[in-house]
Amino acid sequence: PVCLPLQFLGYLGACDRLLKQGYEEGQVEEAMEMFQYSEKKAAEFLHLLAQFNDMGFQQNEVKEVLLLCGNQRERALEELVMK
Repeated sequence: PVCLPLQFLGYLGACDRLLKQGYEEGQVEEAMEMFQYSEKKAAEFLHLLAQFNDMGFQQNEVKEVLLLCGNQRERALEELVMK
């Protein structure tokens, strides 16, 4: 039972760091859940999501493609361009 509070504190710390990078709270929580609370993978996802959104791609398509491509930027970009 001691590890549960520590895991929760780790989750909160990771979310806080991602929020401080300017990501929206809902997106941070969703990304953390999608990547089993891996801060590194969630951060990669959020960074790529923002990049592709800035390029004009639709957010729901970007999310789907990034998940399918495992956050691989070049592969995801190819998939998005082909849609």
